[in-house]
Amino acid sequence: MRVLILNHEYPPIGGGGGQAAQDIAIELARRGHEITILTAHLKGLPLDEVVDNIHILRLPSLRRRPYQAGFLAMGIYILAAIKAGFHLIQRWHPDIIHVHFAVPAGAAAWILAKFTGIPYVLTAHLGDIPGGVPEKTGKWFRWVFPFTKPIWQGAARIVTVSNYTCWLIRKHYAVDPVVIPNGINMERVNPECLVVHHPPVVIFAGRFMPQKNLIELVEMLALVQDLEWKCIMLGDGPLVEEVKRTITSHGLDKRFYLPGWVTTQEVLDYLAQSDLLFMPSLSEGLSVVGLQALGMGLAIVASRAGGNVDLVKPGYNGFLADPRDKEALSSALRSLLSNHKALQNARQASRDLAPRFDIRTVVDAYENIFQEIIS
Repeated sequence: MRVLILNHEYPPIGGGGGQAAQDIAIELARRGHEITILTAHLKGLPLDEVVDNIHILRLPSLRRRPYQAGFLAMGIYILAAIKAGFHLIQRWHPDIIHVHFAVPAGAAAWILAKFTGIPYVLTAHLGDIPGGVPEKTGKWFRWVFPFTKPIWQGAARIVTVSNYTCWLIRKHYAVDPVVIPNGINMERVNPECLVVHHPPVVIFAGRFMPQKNLIELVEMLALVQDLEWKCIMLGDGPLVEEVKRTITSHGLDKRFYLPGWVTTQEVLDYLAQSDLLFMPSLSEGLSVVGLQALGMGLAIVASRAGGNVDLVKPGYNGFLADPRDKEALSSALRSLLSNHKALQNARQASRDLAPRFDIRTVVDAYENIFQEIIS
């Protein structure tokens, strides 16, 4: 089948939603389906290329940063995707549209479907759902919310990535989503060994945004600075300088390494050098980095936020606690960093849990939905 994918984020730009879209697209292409994606352009990237048998068309959107899409950039992407989508549909004739994020890409999919009759499947992640990331999208959802209802109601099928995001969607829209988690390619995340490093390495990967709770992340690690550990913080964003100042204020500059925004492969390389993923986020859909950490066999200490609860079996492969409970999260860190045997057991437990999220199983579910709609 021919699948047109719409997403304003696609590696190397964007976060977990873009990575999830790429993982699904690669597996669909591997199965022989024809895949074209319309995504946003960033300076330095080709406008038109084929990678992993996927035709990638990057559209002008005034996007300036890989880690952040402003409101204007998202609006321009909608217009560009509608225009490019119409031209593409006329000459390529896709069977179905797969759209990631109700806002902004969902708006373009709704217009294209309305005027061409091609159905679309909407995959919702978190930031496109009211209440998902209130500190980021709460203000503009106050006035854009009424305009989003047709996007959800017009979809041939709605998919979301966790039970938490499913609950949020049902709360705000009269629709019934299907839960299909994000997936991981188990062949790409194949650690050579699960021996704990000396000292143990804690890692964070993501955007340096308020929802990630990064100032508190540093402060919670400062509470266990009597133990041996190092911390790698991958990513970029508006909080970088404040994070660096917080690290310095605790005298921990030699303990932290911040390499900035990195590629997907570099994330996997850094995960392979690490022992424990620390995610004290205020909100999460279903973290792709969390899934990659499972596959690489990392213990996970995370907040009890959103889809994090799907990644961690407390006391087995890690621990969960309220994101505001610094003592509980730092205590969880201490219990693993001070006991290398417990840390190694938690690492093995994560690796044992990872096959539940195999990308082949995930794409089986999408493939069935696409074929059912087309037929």
